[in-house]
Amino acid sequence: MRAVYTQRFLDSYASSPPEIQRAADRRVALLLQDLRHPSLRAKKYDEARDLWQARATGSWRFYFQIEGDAYHLIDLTPHPK
Repeated sequence: MRAVYTQRFLDSYASSPPEIQRAADRRVALLLQDLRHPSLRAKKYDEARDLWQARATGSWRFYFQIEGDAYHLIDLTPHPK
């Protein structure tokens, strides 16, 4: 699998704190190895848009779609709690 970064994701990543960027880098690397890795807690977020959510940290999430052999990374945001 490979990662494809949308401009929205890149903008969110650039504006996030450095520690969140490092965590997101680690989690995306895990995603590329194994979608079911326990620390990701990846799940289908929006069935209609085929949008997935995974954990970057306890309070940040990233969103992606799976298309063929690629994960299209859509956004990186604080978790709305």
